[in-house]
Amino acid sequence: MVNITEKIKEIEDEMRRTQKNKATEYHLGLLKGKLARLRAQLLEPTGGSGGGGVGFDVSKSGDARVALVGFPSVGKSTFLSKITKTKSETAAYAFTTLTAIPGVLEYGGAEIQILDLPGIIEGASEGKGRGRQVISAAKTSDLVLMVLDATKRAEQRALLEAELDAVGIRLNKEPPNIYLKQKKAGGMKITFQTPPKYLDEKMIYNVLRDYKMLNCEVLVRDEYATIDDFIDVIMKDHRKYIRCLYVYNKIDGVSLDFLDQLAREPHTAVMSCELDLGVEDVVDRIWKELRLIRVYTKRKGEEPDFSEALICRSNSTIEDVCDNIHRTLKETFKYAMVWGASARHIPQRVGLGHVVSDEDVVSIVAK
Repeated sequence: MVNITEKIKEIEDEMRRTQKNKATEYHLGLLKGKLARLRAQLLEPTGGSGGGGVGFDVSKSGDARVALVGFPSVGKSTFLSKITKTKSETAAYAFTTLTAIPGVLEYGGAEIQILDLPGIIEGASEGKGRGRQVISAAKTSDLVLMVLDATKRAEQRALLEAELDAVGIRLNKEPPNIYLKQKKAGGMKITFQTPPKYLDEKMIYNVLRDYKMLNCEVLVRDEYATIDDFIDVIMKDHRKYIRCLYVYNKIDGVSLDFLDQLAREPHTAVMSCELDLGVEDVVDRIWKELRLIRVYTKRKGEEPDFSEALICRSNSTIEDVCDNIHRTLKETFKYAMVWGASARHIPQRVGLGHVVSDEDVVSIVAK
């Protein structure tokens, strides 16, 4: 690992020294490709690394998982103890949380697992401290809740985003619109759907050759795609695209003008755990960012069962609802009756492809 870390540092130093211009962009592209490969190697588990410690690896449970990440002592543990029944040991000094502490947030019939991860520190992507285990746990999450100190927001956010980006976690981004398929023979075929602004054939060819992908087909559909996007497509098994909600704590320590500016930023919520301000608003935002919906069931001739909701992903269909109830249900499916926002009229008779909305009532009719 030491050798990999040294190689990463050498490449990063060379990239910093290299001026960015038309003459050096191909060389920089190759360096970025090598860097991505080395970082992936660094984060691969090693047999003799000794595990993550007692209580670190937590099995995923509930309807979704949210990872709390942030620097030590920004208020993650206090927030967790306020919204769940879990009591995370808290103190006003760094590195209080030494293991991953799970809690369950109950919201509208859903159970959301909240994971308080040990405080991320600068250099986590290089395997320092508990960085590797923290990042592995964050990659299994449906939402990253980045807790930041409102009084130190700029430097903290920039460092955390850089650390997560370095290990392949892409926050609030969609996968690049680039098609790549390896073949057994035939050489390279590189096609652009529209003239690219930041890529060219030579750049892609050089990176593919460096990755020893000599027989493949590439179709770049996005004219704004960069070499970083193309490397992400090559390294897709080491990339995770996760929504992130930036939560600024300790807002009682900043001015009202600054607070107003913070609150207007995209994917952002503000709170003060100490004064119990805005905590419920953050919980509402968590639900919104997870894009979960509640679907209630109804037996024929009976009233709907509002005591327990089926928790589904946004844009789920009746087929997904059937799978949620029982895997074999769609085999005997005849039609469904739907009451709610997704129905054109009340009730509406629909098939398996009908997309349901939050708080719809569904009655499944079997053959």
